[in-house]
Amino acid sequence: MRTALNIQPRVIYEELYTVHGDQVPCLRTVERWCKRFREGRDDLEDEARPGRPVTETTTENIEQVRLVIDDDPRVSIEEIQEQTGLSYGTTQRILVDHLQMTKVTARYLPKQLTDFQRSERVRICKENLARFTDGTWRLCNVVTGDESWFYHRQTGRKSSNAAWVARGDPPPTIIRRDRFAPKTLFSIFFKSTGPLLIYGVLRGQTIDHRYYIDNCLQPLIDEIRHQ
Repeated sequence: MRTALNIQPRVIYEELYTVHGDQVPCLRTVERWCKRFREGRDDLEDEARPGRPVTETTTENIEQVRLVIDDDPRVSIEEIQEQTGLSYGTTQRILVDHLQMTKVTARYLPKQLTDFQRSERVRICKENLARFTDGTWRLCNVVTGDESWFYHRQTGRKSSNAAWVARGDPPPTIIRRDRFAPKTLFSIFFKSTGPLLIYGVLRGQTIDHRYYIDNCLQPLIDEIRHQ
């Protein structure tokens, strides 16, 4: 009505400010409204902008993204875009806001155990726990072991190679160890009181379960019985 009376936008803004105070829209917004009314518009709704609308986060699209994830949990957002035709922002919004998903790095496992192997580990752990509980075993009875590679020649760290020299004398030198320097594999078994068995595997030796039993486990059992 005020625009139809050819009243200036600034005057309309001041009148609105007098009534509504700080809640009134800014002067530029009032000027835009007045311009639309002069062009014959009778509402203040914005016209549709080009591009994908926000309504792409529909139930159908959410389910479409869910099916892609179910088919391949490692799929990337870019690959989901190619399969669904959705924008990057819409795909990310569906994943985070609607499906409550986040992408995490897979955790590596040393080996894939069978159901029997899992049940055996649980059974053994329960037996060991019962022996600790009733006092049959103590912590010093536990024997553990591991394999590790050792270089034939140890160069030590920089701090261990430091030496005193007279002022003005050149510093000492040491040859850096080559990454292809010879190494030996050792199987070491120990408990809280110290090592029980240290076995060095010969270079070029193929290790299978029989070799490991004969050269590592059986000598370890003999040493435990001896002690």
